[in-house]
Amino acid sequence: MYSEKIKLLRERKGLNITEVANQVLNIDRSQYGKYENDYVTIPIKYLIVLANFYDVSIDYIFSFTETRQYNNINKDFNKKKAGEQLKKFRKENKLSQTELATTLCTSFSTISSYERGVNIISTGYLYKICKKYNVSADYLLGRINKNPF
Repeated sequence: MYSEKIKLLRERKGLNITEVANQVLNIDRSQYGKYENDYVTIPIKYLIVLANFYDVSIDYIFSFTETRQYNNINKDFNKKKAGEQLKKFRKENKLSQTELATTLCTSFSTISSYERGVNIISTGYLYKICKKYNVSADYLLGRINKNPF
């Protein structure tokens, strides 16, 4: 999904795993290594930090596009804005919270908590929505105002 791309971005910048883990994400080296090796899913909050650090879009990291960066990207993440974007997307696609939850194999309350900005959408769910509905991750996260796809 993203592990090869974050490794490639790190290598292009001439950094090692420890440098990215400690200096960029402020996490343990072994935890970051698990993200790069696709042993565990990287949380959205770290994915956003990496996208900002490497000056690329989440869509680029997910390999949805070869465009490295969008114009006018909002680098300040706001989970309330992301929730509003998810809700807007869901309504534009005439999906109920229950229908979206069923697609993602989760609960209605999980979708509701994302849309209210209580929780940040999980990386796996974000990726699945983007792939299924051909929508930008950066758009759903409120980093850009229009879906480029």
